[in-house]
Amino acid sequence: MLRRFGHEVVAAVADAPALHAAVAAGKPDIVVTDVRMPPGFSDEGLQAAIALRAADPELPVLVLSQYVEQTYAAELLDSGRSAGVGYLLKDRIGEVTEFVDALEEVAAGRTVVDPEVVRQLLGRRRDPLLRLTPREREVLALMAEGRSNTAIARTLVVTEAAVAKHIGSLLAKLDLPPDADDHRRVRAVLAYLRG
Repeated sequence: MLRRFGHEVVAAVADAPALHAAVAAGKPDIVVTDVRMPPGFSDEGLQAAIALRAADPELPVLVLSQYVEQTYAAELLDSGRSAGVGYLLKDRIGEVTEFVDALEEVAAGRTVVDPEVVRQLLGRRRDPLLRLTPREREVLALMAEGRSNTAIARTLVVTEAAVAKHIGSLLAKLDLPPDADDHRRVRAVLAYLRG
């Protein structure tokens, strides 16, 4: 398809290590990758794209995804410089002209984000607390009161394991990944108090 539009495909690879090797062999004008690649089919392609941009912030990268995965999109958009990056849903490939236009925009150093991804990212930024279940909000409210997991479990009449599961889930929904420099529990409480 890309050759039909006058583009040369210099490598087609099956996994992230091969992608790194292909980019190292000769700097391409753009890298197009799927979020999920063998062997794990989780986020190997995305992580490869982020690593490639960390090594060369000028390298344009277009990532394709089957579904809107907000965390992946945000992580990619935060990588390297803000230009020369794209995140599209695979449905857009069916619109060949639009897909090639997006590819050319990213290769030219611009940012292209699927409209559905933008819609969901903006919705997420409005109020992350809306993503929490009622039980997660109860747990967070008790955390804000300074309660330990044991005290929360006793108050809600659940196990400590259930409390830990709710805390893990609410930290993920509030986009608070593990970080050696920050205490996620405190940051979650601050988000609650702001909300």
